[in-house]
Amino acid sequence: MLYKFQDKKPSVSKNAFVAETACLIGDVSIGEGSSVWFNSVIRGDRGKITIGKGSNIQDNAVIHTDESNIEIGDNVTIGHGCVMHGCLIKNNVLIGMNATILHGVEIGESAIVGAGALVPPHHKIPPNTVVLGVPCKHVRNTTDEDLELIEHTLKNYGELVEKYLKMKR
Repeated sequence: MLYKFQDKKPSVSKNAFVAETACLIGDVSIGEGSSVWFNSVIRGDRGKITIGKGSNIQDNAVIHTDESNIEIGDNVTIGHGCVMHGCLIKNNVLIGMNATILHGVEIGESAIVGAGALVPPHHKIPPNTVVLGVPCKHVRNTTDEDLELIEHTLKNYGELVEKYLKMKR
C-alpha cells in the first residue's frame, strides 16, 4: 500500500516489486529492479528514505527515520525482520535477518551485518568487513565466498521480482 503523507507520496520504479501487504508512507523512493516484500513498513513521514537499484527489503522489515534521511544503496539485501532507523547503507551490502541498525550508522560497501546483530547509534562499519553480535563487533574482512553470497542473494531476489511482476500483469 502506498500512503501519501502531507505533501509527500512514495515513488516506485515501474520495474520494482512492492508486495500488496507492504506499506510505503510519505517521502519514499524505490529504485529500478528493487523489491519490498510482504508486511514490510517503510515510513518516510519525518525524513526521506531512498532505496537504490536492485535492492531487496525482505518480509517484515521496518525502515523509519527521524529528521535525518535514510539512504540504502544499490544491490543491498535487508533481511527478514530487520529494523533500520536513520542510517546510510552503501552498495552491495547484506544485512542479516533480524538485525537492528540505529540512527547515524554508516555501513560501507560490500560489508555484511550478521543476523541478529545490533549496530549502535553513529557506528561506522568500514567497507569489506563482517560484523556480528550485540553490540556488533568486527570479526573479519569479507571473503570471496561472502561476496558470492551477496551476489547469489541478489540474483535470487532479482529473479523473484520478475516472477512476481509477471503475476501482477
